[in-house]
Amino acid sequence: MQIKAAVTRAPHGPQSLESLELEEPRSDEILVRVVATGVCHTDIAMRDQAFPVPQPIVLGHEGAGFVEKIGSAVTRVAVGDSVVMSYNSCGVCESCVEHEATYCHDFFGRNFAGVRPDGSSALSKGGEKIHGNFFGQSSFANFALCHERNVVKVPEGAPLERLGPLACGIQTGAGAVINALKVGVGKSIAVFGTGSVGLSAIMAAHVVGATTIIGIDLNAQRLKLARELGATHTINAGSENVLEQIMLITDSGVHFALDTTANAKVIRQAVESLTLRGECGLVGASTAGTEISLDVLHLMTAGRKVRGIVEGDSVPEIFIPQLIQLHLQGRFPFDKMLRYYDFADINQAIADSESGATIKPVLRMTR
Repeated sequence: MQIKAAVTRAPHGPQSLESLELEEPRSDEILVRVVATGVCHTDIAMRDQAFPVPQPIVLGHEGAGFVEKIGSAVTRVAVGDSVVMSYNSCGVCESCVEHEATYCHDFFGRNFAGVRPDGSSALSKGGEKIHGNFFGQSSFANFALCHERNVVKVPEGAPLERLGPLACGIQTGAGAVINALKVGVGKSIAVFGTGSVGLSAIMAAHVVGATTIIGIDLNAQRLKLARELGATHTINAGSENVLEQIMLITDSGVHFALDTTANAKVIRQAVESLTLRGECGLVGASTAGTEISLDVLHLMTAGRKVRGIVEGDSVPEIFIPQLIQLHLQGRFPFDKMLRYYDFADINQAIADSESGATIKPVLRMTR
């Protein structure tokens, strides 16, 4: 079938809106008519080759829409179902079998290779191979192929235009707090960076009953929104001494810190902000080879921990519906971060994300 898609053809270059051919779904694939899809920092990083995804490629990995067709082996969803598409995984490695699919042994192959496991791509243009299968979906398009491993059925009538960002950025921030760090009632947390991931973490910390929630950023408007979404304190890193302020607020430091920036200096601050036995989670996507410097004695003598977190340690088919219910109850108002763009304006949406003018762009498709 013919589809309309945004094609990445060069690092740092614009998205090219093109008509492409999309194959029929194979036995284990699902054709989704995309209603809307989020624009994530990872899309921009992959456009610019932070990780060497092949080009030309159709990016996009926060898609939501309706199931149009299913392959003969698909049982999880049916035609007409409302769905969100999340990250992909193999389903058979040790991590997947132990329900830790965010650490799938083939995570990079299933999400960043730009092809199916057999090396094929479902996308082409007049004989030219266009790479796809990005995060098992390539949802910068009005139709996308995904898989049972990365499709999540959501309630009929759920606001699909809003739900795509739950698939990655929002799931990452909220899951880091709820699933990975397991922040509990009465605990304290410092969130470094208040973009969509950091603000999702702040909302999640509020939901689980953390009583000291500190948002740190350089952007005053984002810090204001952090307060609205549940932060009890905010610190402007451009005008205040972050560590001094955290110690004034907490006496000995926070129980948990979450870095969303992938900046080595900020990560060190996050670790140094921990109280005894505190834990720091890292979710920011850095370029390969990025190194951090930490004081070993500071870590060892107080039992502090540092760990990486992918996709919020989430099982999407469980966690995304939970976030939807919290949202519908008014307890997780992530829609306050969203700004909508027509699909044709994808380059403006990306530019606004890069400049900080928009926290979370969402592209809306037209039929």
